[in-house]
Amino acid sequence: MGSQRCGADNENGDRIDDPSEDALFMMIDDLNESDNTFVVVQRDEDDPVWFASVVVLDEGGYEIVRRGSSGNEHEVTWATSINDIAHDLTLWLAARNFPGRPTRQITGFRNSV
Repeated sequence: MGSQRCGADNENGDRIDDPSEDALFMMIDDLNESDNTFVVVQRDEDDPVWFASVVVLDEGGYEIVRRGSSGNEHEVTWATSINDIAHDLTLWLAARNFPGRPTRQITGFRNSV
């Protein structure tokens, strides 16, 4: 799918490729209880190996779901601060595996006894 690594899509059909923290904030801020109730962030591929979603709740606040490919990662949380949600999602996205991106390795540390 081109050079994009991931995209954020909302119920209205709006899309942002490789969303920044500010872009996620704006998409979540635009959610409402009637016709734009969710945002999904996932890798650009036919069968994404991970995704995150933010859903506006009728009683106020948001439900955040993060699911990873390993099957071991499935987290559901609730929050009211759009700023915190966008920040946390940005950090979570930074830790995802994207093809072609170098993996992080820690080297040079040796425990001496």
